[in-house]
Formats: sequence, structure tokens, C-alpha cells
Amino acid sequence: MVVVVANASGLGARISEIDLAQPLGEEDFGIILGSLAQHGVIWFPGQQIDAGQLKAFSARFGTLEINVANAFQEPGHPEVMILSNITENGRPIGLSDAGQDWHTDMSYSRDIAFANVLYAIKVPRRDGVALGATEFADMYAACEALPDEVRRRLEGATALHDFNKFWEEMRRRPGSNRPPLTEEQRRQKPPVSHPILLRHPISGRTVLYANPGYAIRIDGWDKDESDRMLDFLFEHQLQERFRYTHRWREGDVLMWDNISTLHNARPDYTKDEHRLIKRCQVMADRVFDAAFARQARLGAA
Repeated sequence: MVVVVANASGLGARISEIDLAQPLGEEDFGIILGSLAQHGVIWFPGQQIDAGQLKAFSARFGTLEINVANAFQEPGHPEVMILSNITENGRPIGLSDAGQDWHTDMSYSRDIAFANVLYAIKVPRRDGVALGATEFADMYAACEALPDEVRRRLEGATALHDFNKFWEEMRRRPGSNRPPLTEEQRRQKPPVSHPILLRHPISGRTVLYANPGYAIRIDGWDKDESDRMLDFLFEHQLQERFRYTHRWREGDVLMWDNISTLHNARPDYTKDEHRLIKRCQVMADRVFDAAFARQARLGAA
């Protein structure tokens, strides 16, 4: 039976006594799902899996997204995206700047993401110290710590999220090789609105669902008023008291809940300090199903 040990900070947990290369049993599945909803980030150390096994594990939690950019996909497994700064034969093998700066994946989509699953194959190091850590922020805690007046103003409010906001921010960074989105890619991902105070479908707790990567304005508010509130929310949610940093090791599988966390990949390594990670993104199509949520609650208990 799997063993779950929560981080002292309250955000994140370590799960051991499980081999993700093997099919996931119902009891272990319920424990993992419940732990994810409760702790936001879960870490499976010491795994050895291939792309097909990563895909099979991830698909237990929902439909897997095929990225709108249609680039850096694992051959034969388009649901598995390659994140890397490695170049072979003069061409990059993966997306080199993935996840850099604070955001929630796919808040720009009408059908939002539930979870990310990443598997570390190569971790950059300098003087024996692992680089390229991933930071997380707890949106349960950030929501609960909002001033009462702010929370009252945000009840029922929605924010508009735009995929192009984050994409263009990445393109402006030195050394970026991202092309601008095509008209077809923009058409596939038009801006969408989501509640700023969102009820998590498994835990039932409210999260602060607005992030600096994609949220561009509060619907129906004056622009200046909207800008001031979003600036406040972005600063509020990134306080150190809400954060946890995962320092990668080869063989780590890291899974996080995109509904209840923000994340940021630290770009503190050079092009010669190689990083190779494979990723699946799980959509939130199953997580809003009542039976699925009940299984998670039983697992958490």
C-alpha cells in the first residue's frame, strides 16, 4: 500500500511504495487522487518509466491534452510533451522555456486542466546542486487569507484569461525560439472567463483562480479598477507563506493540481546544463464527475 507523507508547510506530499510503471490499482488510485486534491503537489521519487507508462498513469485521471502548439511531442505519443534545452543536430529536442513565470496551465481554456504529471530524466547541476527547481503557490491558502472586503467584492466575479498573454511574454525573453501564434492557433484558443473564486470539485474548498500568466482583466469592471485588483491578487498569492519549492532529482515524477496551485519553473541553468523532462497534462473532464470526486474523498480519508 502506498505511503503518503505531507510536507511540513502544508503544500505538497511525498508518496512512496509504488511503481508507476505498473498498472494502478483502484485503492492506490483513490489514495493518490485524494492526496492530490488535499496537498496540491505530490512527489513520487525513484521512478523508472517510459513515455507509454507515463501516458497510461496520467490518463487514469482524465483525458490527456495535446498541446495547441503541436511541437516537441514524443514520437507515437503526442500527449507526451518533451521539455528540454538539449539540441541535437542543430535543432532543439524540446520546449526550452516551458513554465517559466507564475501561471496555472490551461486557465486560458474553457475546458480547464486538472493536473500536470512530469517525469525527470536529466536534471541540470552546478557544483553538485540541482538547478531548474519548480515553485508552487497554494491557492487554497491564498484564498482563505484574502481580506474580507476583497473577498466580498470578488464573489461572483469572473476574470478573462488569454493564452497569448503568456506566450508573448515568453517570446520577449532573450534567446526565445518561440514563433508567434498563428491565426489558427489563436482561433483554437480564444480568451475565456472563469470564476475568480472557484469551488474545487473534489475538496469542496474555494481557491483563488486568477493567475499572472493568463488573467488579463475582471469582466465588467472599469479597466483601472480591474488592473488594481489583479495587481493586488497577483502580489497577494505569491507571498512566501503560500509557497513550496521542489528540487528535482532524476527519476522524480511530480504531479500537481492545476486548480489549487500556481507554478513557476526556475530558469537558473545555461544551455550547456541539460534538462530533460517529459510531461502529460490531464484535463478536468473527469474531476467534475460526482463518482470520481467521491473516490478521491474516500482515498483522502
